[in-house]
Amino acid sequence: MRYWLEMEKATFQELVKTRGHDLYRDMPWRRDTRPYYILVSELMLQQTQVARVVPKFEAFIARFPDTKTLAKAPLAEVLKYWSGLGYNRRARYLHMAAQIIERDHDGRMPDTLEAIKRLPGVGDATAGAIMVYAFNRPVPFIETNVRAVYFHCFFADESKVSDAALLPLITETMDQENPREFYRALMDYGAWLKKHTKSSNAKSIHYKKQSKFSGSVREVRGRIVRLLGEGDLTRDALADMAAADERFEPALNSLVKDGLVTQTDSVFHLTR
Repeated sequence: MRYWLEMEKATFQELVKTRGHDLYRDMPWRRDTRPYYILVSELMLQQTQVARVVPKFEAFIARFPDTKTLAKAPLAEVLKYWSGLGYNRRARYLHMAAQIIERDHDGRMPDTLEAIKRLPGVGDATAGAIMVYAFNRPVPFIETNVRAVYFHCFFADESKVSDAALLPLITETMDQENPREFYRALMDYGAWLKKHTKSSNAKSIHYKKQSKFSGSVREVRGRIVRLLGEGDLTRDALADMAAADERFEPALNSLVKDGLVTQTDSVFHLTR
């Protein structure tokens, strides 16, 4: 593998850039790479497809154009603008992150990996993506589209590949001069591979097939958030309008536990 990298690194980079250029996808956070936009988009993109994120991102940014506006907004309003994306805890994490940035960083997105990883809801992959897309820093990170390209090019005959094995390879082959464009190309090429070739992400030991949304507790959580976004409701009214079954109580209880929904006297409402 070491010999291959020394001989073919430039060839691989050219392949990725050429394929990525041909498959380029226009996105609002690619047109404007200010760090706040990248933070919002990366949290929205966690476990959510680009096509669903774009209109939500544009509406969210129109209402909350910067961390100062977002930090001052009631959580209930943030949840309303997030509704429809699912995994509503991400909205709370983003709200908290904006408050931390305003309070601890003078309203500026921190530009070190360690500081970014301390923001709520930001793990290794999201922090790496922010460093690459917001600051054009060569920080390797792994997500499904990235895996698809590297598995296709380097691990065609292997299975059960770990991210620990993949990360050094990404580090050695990534473009150090312009990682932002390199990673955009990786993402677009990987998205194409997932649609047009046999799924290679099953090669990853970290691969988990996402559970179905329809019929899940997550589905009822989303209904509850949408209903409470329109006004406060009693438990009985909420249960009737959510049209749920045995999923209602676990969904409501988990929203309360996550701090997204609050009960005041006899009614429930989005946390303010």
